[in-house]
Amino acid sequence: MKLYEMVFSPTGGTKKVADILAEAMGLERQIVDLTKRDTAFAEICLSPEDVCLAAVPSYGGRVPEAASARLGQIQGKGAKAVLVCVYGNRAYEDTLVELKDVMTEAGFFCAAAVSAVAEHSIARQFAAGRPDGDDEKELKEFAARIRPLLTGEAPAEEAEVPGNRPYRKLGVIPMHPEGGRECSGCGSCVKKCPVGAIPADNPAKTDVSLCISCMRCIKVCPRDARKLNKLMLAAVSQKLKKVCQEPKKNELFLGRFEGENGNS
Repeated sequence: MKLYEMVFSPTGGTKKVADILAEAMGLERQIVDLTKRDTAFAEICLSPEDVCLAAVPSYGGRVPEAASARLGQIQGKGAKAVLVCVYGNRAYEDTLVELKDVMTEAGFFCAAAVSAVAEHSIARQFAAGRPDGDDEKELKEFAARIRPLLTGEAPAEEAEVPGNRPYRKLGVIPMHPEGGRECSGCGSCVKKCPVGAIPADNPAKTDVSLCISCMRCIKVCPRDARKLNKLMLAAVSQKLKKVCQEPKKNELFLGRFEGENGNS
């Protein structure tokens, strides 16, 4: 039995949540980085005894298209899956139900799910410092609770999660970072962009037709050269203020979905 930790985490928040859960499960672990464009995802094949932790951020209430496309290529073969949706304290809307559909289609049995809060990837003042100590404690306790279901020591039911079908219209905040005068052309952002939106011959620029506003390029730039337009960032922050200011709670799902708090 092996735990496959499959994570799409451009800025690290989703990875933090996934790591807390995975480490608490105490199983032999293999990490699959869904942001790596050159990975042969179709060649990844699990067995029914394996466990998958599939963790994605919520972009506009949906699973990032690159993440769903790559997860959809993986061969689940009946392996149990834990679904993880991480969002920046606004809302995750249809992300979990879409992730469940993707994983079910790929051959996984979705036994549990989590929605967790982490620092907003664009307006970083929202949910700053999360997941915090209380989040970590809650996530570890949930991991211990579901471990017997994943290992076969206890019977597992299919997890029901909130969300709508058809999913909400896909749309993210159109924020496209670009490099300033500090850009040295080192190419770090080119190599690590999950969707290849930064031209190798001009790393200071961004192909807005490909960019998913994930902020990976800002995160990895060694010279802090890639930035967002300050006026646009201020406008977005003001828009998010009303819906992001009040701290949201993590939600944990097992079996049938019962009520708004997500616990069953």
